[in-house]
Amino acid sequence: MARVEREKFPDLKRAVDILGPLREDLARELGLNQGTPVMVGTHDIGSAAVGSGAVRDFEGHLYIGTSSWLTCHVPFKKTDVIHNIGTLPSAIPDKYFVANEQETAGACLNFLRDNVLYHKDLLLAESKLPDVYKIFDQIAENVPAGSGNLIFTPWLYGERSPVDDHSVRSAIYNMSLNTTREHLIRAILEGVAYNSRWLLGYVEKFIKRPLNPINFIGGGANSRIWGQIMADVLNRTIRQVKDPIQTNVRGAAFLASAALGFITFDEISSAIQIGNTYTPNPRNRKIYDGLFKEFKNIYKANKGIFRRLNPS
Repeated sequence: MARVEREKFPDLKRAVDILGPLREDLARELGLNQGTPVMVGTHDIGSAAVGSGAVRDFEGHLYIGTSSWLTCHVPFKKTDVIHNIGTLPSAIPDKYFVANEQETAGACLNFLRDNVLYHKDLLLAESKLPDVYKIFDQIAENVPAGSGNLIFTPWLYGERSPVDDHSVRSAIYNMSLNTTREHLIRAILEGVAYNSRWLLGYVEKFIKRPLNPINFIGGGANSRIWGQIMADVLNRTIRQVKDPIQTNVRGAAFLASAALGFITFDEISSAIQIGNTYTPNPRNRKIYDGLFKEFKNIYKANKGIFRRLNPS
């Protein structure tokens, strides 16, 4: 189809295929045993899908890092062009995973830290940046669910899923004289969760079944309050994987172990440790259901404005 000669392309290999032994000079340089097997491996999402422990068909995981995704393994190939959801080959042989992406998630907290609270202007040129994410968690825990009906839309860089819209942008809605920085911090966590719930609806429609429980991974999964907010907004049990930021490298290790015959893929789920489990708080469900409805209304009402403001 590309009109390029076949011999110019490498042979396709599986993620678990062993390419050969490590070269002697590189083994010395890396301090590894000569003859260490080198395998094909996989990309970051494929590795995280293994390291999350959600490796059986329809076992879900939610990742929050700079961006975010919500996925599971499936035994079929399928594409939803309208909502920018499809399946891609998994690192696990003969499986696919559901591919989608929320463009900005943890990046919204980076924006708050770097562009608003600790922006290096004349006011803060001499200040020392603290471990701000732990402080964000402590602040958010003390704000009631719903953040005083403040709604943050996390579309700082357009969006990919569940709407593929490069022109949409972020905003903070329903501010008043009573709005505080505390409200804003929690609203950002909730806004990312609303977008995840929006995506969840289409993912579950795509796989024709609910995702429950959902393993929680990535740097954002270090946050206990975000785990609880996700449980409340998604109305799903959220299982915070222990050391969630190490999920990708853990997945690479599991993949290597499976390729070498030390473990089977079915054994990976039981090898994953769960740090905390969060279940939906019924008291918060009604609050979040109403705000989620308005979150979607915000997009519908403003998408035309965004297209006029950001045409390219």
